[in-house]
Amino acid sequence: MVGNTHPYTVDDWIENISLAYRHEIDAFALNVGPEGWQKQSVDNCFQAARLSGLPFKLFLSFDMNAIPGQVEDDVLLLRSYFEAFARHSHQLRYNGKPVVSTFAGQQCLFGCADLDAAWTHVKRTLEDVAPIHFIPSFFIDPRRYPHIHSMDGYFNWNGGWPIHLTPDSPRRDVELPELDTDRHHIHHLGGRTFMAAVSPWFFTHYGENSWNKNWIYRGDDWLYVRRWEQLVAARDTVDIVQIVSWNDFGESHYIGPIKGAQPKSESWVDGFPHTAWLHLTRSFARAFKTGTYPTVERDEIYMWARPHLKHADATHDEAGRPEKWQLTDDKFWVVVLATAPAEVRLATSDLEGEAAAERSYPVREGLTKLSHPLVARESMKATMIRDGRVVAECAPERAGFRVQARPRTYNFNAFVATSIPSI
Repeated sequence: MVGNTHPYTVDDWIENISLAYRHEIDAFALNVGPEGWQKQSVDNCFQAARLSGLPFKLFLSFDMNAIPGQVEDDVLLLRSYFEAFARHSHQLRYNGKPVVSTFAGQQCLFGCADLDAAWTHVKRTLEDVAPIHFIPSFFIDPRRYPHIHSMDGYFNWNGGWPIHLTPDSPRRDVELPELDTDRHHIHHLGGRTFMAAVSPWFFTHYGENSWNKNWIYRGDDWLYVRRWEQLVAARDTVDIVQIVSWNDFGESHYIGPIKGAQPKSESWVDGFPHTAWLHLTRSFARAFKTGTYPTVERDEIYMWARPHLKHADATHDEAGRPEKWQLTDDKFWVVVLATAPAEVRLATSDLEGEAAAERSYPVREGLTKLSHPLVARESMKATMIRDGRVVAECAPERAGFRVQARPRTYNFNAFVATSIPSI
């Protein structure tokens, strides 16, 4: 989200690019809006990619919920961006052409009669500069794809979450919600490029006095891991994976560091690190690219949870409880990477001499997914034991995390922790 990078210098961009590259991320999709300063930030990003010395790529994703697209000349902003960066050595190319994407845009007709005519106009205008490979994220029925010839592919942004769930959906403790929309898009694309989404979470909490966005998508059931496993298994039919997101703090699905500007989201973001998810990304991204999961070389524990129970009443929250809050479960979620079989003990407290509601689970070599009930006023803890010796431990209470009984404001963001001392 370039809109969250207002304070960034070139050095800040280099730091982010280097961090992403170390975790097997190959490119940034640069979501840009209409503000003039964003173009300078994009320029800084391209400079940073060159100065980093890394083979890291970048491409533009026009945020058409913010950028005007009603009259023919609205295309000139998109062209000005493309003219500035299309020929850059760090521009991502697919089939030899610069990649261009969007967030939304199905409502933007640029003075034309229909969607395909509108984006054919955009595409022709950009191709006055250079040929493009256009992979938008239009929120439309996939059955329309065969009639939209301007698209070279499609980005299934909504595919990262089980968004078809409603608060009235059947109980979810029998089977996990399916993440099953990709096949429908791929079928109707007819061989064109398919970009899939993977995302760890979703919570946004803006009241009526700002952006009026206040809801969750279900991020339970080890969502990030399950979705990655699905994409690795389907790698023969998925061309590109986009992680949503690196730094969209307002929607709580960031995996990068909390850095830069925030869109009035401090109350549910500050103090809630997600970089453990970034570290977890490395093995899945490598598996997607190579077809083989890397060997687990170190015992590791990852875990995450909300800071209060879903029925908790906030004492001072003008925005109110988020929509779809009923979709989540009062659990903390644990992913174990073990070098050999071991025992993992989960508990809700880390007080000296006390471990409330402790449960023990055998785990195999490799990856195991576990969960444990959340308890108000307590925390979460996981310990991996092998041959009577602790080989990994994750105790977020030591970093100040505890499940609140009466939160001041609603916060359905996740606190994400890992046993790794430094990431």
